Parts: sequence; structure tokens; C-alpha cells
Amino acid sequence: MGFNRPSKIQENALPMMLAEPPQNLIAQSQSGTGKTAAFVLAMLSHVDPACKWSQCLCISPTYELALQTGKVIEQMGKFYPEVTLAYAVRGHRMERGVRIKDQIVIGTPGTVLDWCIKLKLIDPKKIKVFVLDEADVMIATQGHQDQSIRIQRMLPKGCQMLLFSATFEDSVWKFAERVVPDPNIIKLKREEETLDTIKQYYVLCNSKEDKFNALCNIYGAITIAQAMIFCHTRKMANWLAGQMSKEGHQVALLSGEMVVEQRAAVIERFRDGKEKVLITTNVCARGIDVEQVSVVINFDLPLDKDSNPDNETYLHRIGRTGRFGKRGLAINMVDSQRSMEILKTYERHFDKKIARLDTDDLDEIEKIAS
Repeated sequence: MGFNRPSKIQENALPMMLAEPPQNLIAQSQSGTGKTAAFVLAMLSHVDPACKWSQCLCISPTYELALQTGKVIEQMGKFYPEVTLAYAVRGHRMERGVRIKDQIVIGTPGTVLDWCIKLKLIDPKKIKVFVLDEADVMIATQGHQDQSIRIQRMLPKGCQMLLFSATFEDSVWKFAERVVPDPNIIKLKREEETLDTIKQYYVLCNSKEDKFNALCNIYGAITIAQAMIFCHTRKMANWLAGQMSKEGHQVALLSGEMVVEQRAAVIERFRDGKEKVLITTNVCARGIDVEQVSVVINFDLPLDKDSNPDNETYLHRIGRTGRFGKRGLAINMVDSQRSMEILKTYERHFDKKIARLDTDDLDEIEKIAS
């Protein structure tokens, strides 16, 4: 798969996950650090292909993430054809009471719970490895936290519990401790979070038209493989998508009102390079892993629901670039005194300088790309 040496999380986590007897783990790890490959290896290592029942269970907070993790399982497991995978996601119709023979199940909490309790497709007592991915997103989603705990309570005593989260606020810790007994703990230091390979800039603008012109100048001056552009509202995302299309860019648009299948199709097209620009609202700051993304643009800076700076989302957004230590570029559009203050809080929080970029000076833009 092109891995030639383990990433930091793989180096630390794999020996614990593969040890005998298996050990439980709570790990802090951004997406893009190789954690999926790590826990997929753990699942594949503990599976007994001769047993035709579910032995490994992985839950993800969203449909898209479940599909993405499933892809990794399929890719890594292709030399292990006797091991099969089932997707416990909504829209996947199953007959009640017919136990599934797939050894690995990946899904979202609600559907997994249904498969265990209502439909009785899985016998939770036979699960050997339980993975809970993106715990911080999980507990931010209504109902997911309780569903995850209910699933965990049905598992046998010796089941290996692996929990991953990009951030560890107190609420995430409390949740992790309820789900994972006697854990080993791997925590990254704060400063390792903002990936050192990402150069961060800001552009001063007065209006959305101004921001759009700056964007056109950036595109005019440097070659961008693929870019993700984040907007605060659907309305803004729609407007920007329209403007960029008029300029001849191939644009994909992703927003919350789309049904999951539509969203999956848009991401698939972007991943295949059919569109070079993905414009999105926050729906998709996490988990979209497209290797060719070289630039992330915050058309609007990320805010939480009370309109305060949202450090975690900022980190996740810019983390779409610079994956696995490649160089990446993050450009922030600042259009008011308030958004300048917000930018300053990101600088302080991550202790990283965000330099000003003059998009009227094409030479200067060319420099940042080198």
C-alpha cells in the first residue's frame, strides 16, 4: 500500500494492539496520521477466517467515514480473501434473524445496535475486537454516545477495546473511560497537532467579492492539484460554487441538506479527480481523505455554534492538506476586525505564525507555493 515505515501512531499503537493477550487502547490521533491502517491491521490480525461469524466490530460517527474505513479494510484485506466485511449503515436492508457470516462489521452506532438487538444479525458475545473511531465526533452527535455505550455493554469481558479521538476535551475523556476499561493511553503533545508541514496564510478582504477575486488570483498564480474550500453557510457555498463555475473551474459542492448517498457520490467524484475544487460547509471538515488536496481555503473562518473561534474545526479543516507529512497550504480569508481577532486566537492556540499574503502580488503568491 505504499507504507514503508510506520507513522508515529502506528509505531506506538501497533505493538499494544497486536500483543497477546490483547490490550485496550485510548489514542489521540488526527485523521491522516495512519490510525485507520493501524486498527484495521489489528482487526485483520485477530480474526479467525475459519469462523463464519462477526468477530470484529468498528463503529464510525458518519456514513461517509464508515465507507472510507471499509475501503481500507477491503484494500488491506484483499490478500486475505476468506475474511469478509459487512457494512452496517442505513439503507442496507437485512433480513431479521439471519446471522451474518462476515467476520468484520463496520457501521454507524444506530444501525449496529439494530443489528445486535432488533435484527439479531450479530452475536455481540462473540466479538473479539471493538473499535470506536472519532470519539469526539461521536459524542457531538445526538444519540451516538448512548448507542455506543449500549453496544459496548453487550460485548464479552475479554473483548479488546480500541478508541480513537482527534481531541480530548473532558467530555471525550469521560466517555472514553466509560467505554474502555484499563486502557493504555497514547496522547500527542499539543504542538504536534498542527501539522508542521502546513504553511498557513491569511488574506485581507472587504467583501465576499473581494475574497473571490483573491481566490482567482491564487488560482492564477499557482498550480493547485485539488483544493477544499470551506464556507460558513450553505448560501455562501452555493454562491461561491456558482462564481467558480462561471470562471471555468470544475466544482463539487457538498452540504448538509444532501442525502448521504449524494454526499458519498460527490466525494467519490472529487477523490477520482473529476472535480478539482470541493466547496463545502462544516459537514465535511473531518475524515475526507483525498491525497491530492494541496490547498485548503477557509473562505469563512470556522466558528462554533455560539460564533466563537472553533480551534478543533480549524485544525481538522487545515488537516485535509499536508497528509502523511506532505507539504500543504492553508489560506484564510479575513474580512472584518472580528475575523482578524478569531485568526489571532488560532495563532495563539496552536502557537504558529499565520503570515499575511498579498494576493494582488502574483510573485508573492508564487513564492508560497515553492
